[in-house]
Amino acid sequence: MWLVGRPLHSADAPHEAIGKAVGLAVFASDALSSTAYATQEILVVLAAAGLGALHYAFPISVAIVALLAIVTISYEQTIKAYPSGGGAYIVARDNLGELPAQVAGAALLTDYILTVAVSVSSGVAQLVSAFPRMFALRVGISVALVLFITVLNLRGVKESGKFVAIPSYFFIVIMYLTVGVALFRYATGTLGAVADPPPLERLGEAQAVTLFLLLHAFANGTTALTGVEAISNGVTAFKEPRSHNAGVTLMWMAVILGSLFLGISFLAGPIHAVPSEAETVISQIARTAYGGRGLLYLATIGATTLILVMAANTAYAGFPRLSALQAADGFLPRQLTYRGSRLVFSRGIVVLAGAASLLIIVFKASVTGLIPLYAIGVFLSFTLSQAGMTRRWWKAGRLPPDTEIRERDTVLGHDPHWRIKMVSNGVGAVLTAIVAVVFAVTKFREGAWVIVIVIPALVAIFFAIHGHYLEAARVLSLEHFGAPPRVLRHRVILPISGVHRGTVVALRYALALSNDITAVHVSLDADSARRIEQKWGLWGNGVRLVVLESPYRLLLEPLLDYVKEVADRRQPNETLTIVVPQFVPRRWWHQLLHAQTAVILRLALINRPGIVITSVPYQMVPEGDYCAVETD
Repeated sequence: MWLVGRPLHSADAPHEAIGKAVGLAVFASDALSSTAYATQEILVVLAAAGLGALHYAFPISVAIVALLAIVTISYEQTIKAYPSGGGAYIVARDNLGELPAQVAGAALLTDYILTVAVSVSSGVAQLVSAFPRMFALRVGISVALVLFITVLNLRGVKESGKFVAIPSYFFIVIMYLTVGVALFRYATGTLGAVADPPPLERLGEAQAVTLFLLLHAFANGTTALTGVEAISNGVTAFKEPRSHNAGVTLMWMAVILGSLFLGISFLAGPIHAVPSEAETVISQIARTAYGGRGLLYLATIGATTLILVMAANTAYAGFPRLSALQAADGFLPRQLTYRGSRLVFSRGIVVLAGAASLLIIVFKASVTGLIPLYAIGVFLSFTLSQAGMTRRWWKAGRLPPDTEIRERDTVLGHDPHWRIKMVSNGVGAVLTAIVAVVFAVTKFREGAWVIVIVIPALVAIFFAIHGHYLEAARVLSLEHFGAPPRVLRHRVILPISGVHRGTVVALRYALALSNDITAVHVSLDADSARRIEQKWGLWGNGVRLVVLESPYRLLLEPLLDYVKEVADRRQPNETLTIVVPQFVPRRWWHQLLHAQTAVILRLALINRPGIVITSVPYQMVPEGDYCAVETD
């Protein structure tokens, strides 16, 4: 309890809602943190054409910010139309159908996992830039940070939001200060170039500046847009009026993200920043702006490291909510819909932490290695969301004025501006679809092929889970079931390894169930079997005993064969109960010294209808009474 805090009452849920200031820290930290590596990822690709090609970074960044504006406007409309949250998943489900919805869900869940892995790895990369001796420890540090953020989020949205707010706003202030100082020095001609730049790193062989190279760099830079959808997924976390507060927070995020990203990309040119795993572009800009590795430089690196690590918090806010929505629809295990003691979807949080930690270990916390897997999913979800909103406006335009219809998660009414909204969302859908295709093609060989396989595989798993739940609902339905069946006969089988107190206690319980009882003993030794028969004659209360010979010294197989033989002869409305005496020692490890017959019988017979397996525990205490009875 000390780790995650005291349990919260269900009635406390409204008090856990957050305002715009905390909401910006919780849901926008991912998008804002991408300014720390998006420019560098553009430069990494352009470096293949030599240092002379790096000046294309700023025009590419302008195009990305224009795309950011289109996506932001689209999601602002989504927030107003779907105040219950859900983002791309809900929009696609209500307007495009289940298959597109599950594709959007798979894309977003994948993106959230990658968000944690990339953000934490990038934050550790910033730390390593300032302290190169820590390079060999980056994987361990990254996993430890993931565990820390996991515990933080298990404590609740409001508490984690307050914790994240300080580093988020510190990052915003220090980055505007750093970019502002650098721009002022550039305007006054005192900025200069980065001193002692790190060695230039290239991806692949040297090549000329081509359209494919520029598209490749553009695709890398669009990682700046990851996390934009998180606010629309988490509208329900905001205080009332939820849609208004979430929409304002989205606009704040877009303005801060766009301005910082453009400033960093512009400054990378004049200082001749070099893309390198050894030192990040942010480090080079800060070092040049402040003239060395002084206090303000260290503050910039510290703030960047913190925001990158805290950026993972956005995924922790989005992943559990989205997985709970899909689970409620029957496409993920239902357990993901349960809230923990702190009113958060704790199972989803733990799943996210495990998957992200595995990725960090596999890719050795390399941002460049993880980036090719990144952003395809988010742009696929952008496309489906905007396509869904396009169809929604088309449906709204066909409704007569002053008419409203109730849909699954929203109310749809006639909108006089439906044509403008439909065109804007349609254009956005086309543009984001083009970006998704460009990203998939340009990054395919570098690892994007993994996501191209993973998303369809996840969708197939979702529909397999859904099929199981539909089948379970059909089998368990009481429609056309008729009257409840009556148990006309109750037959009991009592397996015994010997005659002792536990056996007698189990026999007493069996006699309370039925008079039709058969005790069964598997004999490995004739003399031992004779002694058991004699003792049973004294303590068996007249119940018949069947001794099964086992010439091959097998214990379980003869018993299973006997049970199956009796079960095959079972009459209609007859229940067969196997009562298993279970010896319960005082210490847990003593269990390893005794045969777990009840557990093995459950596993072997669980799929046979009409069989109930009951454990009758006998506790090892001086004057022990038996207590609980476990029944399957």
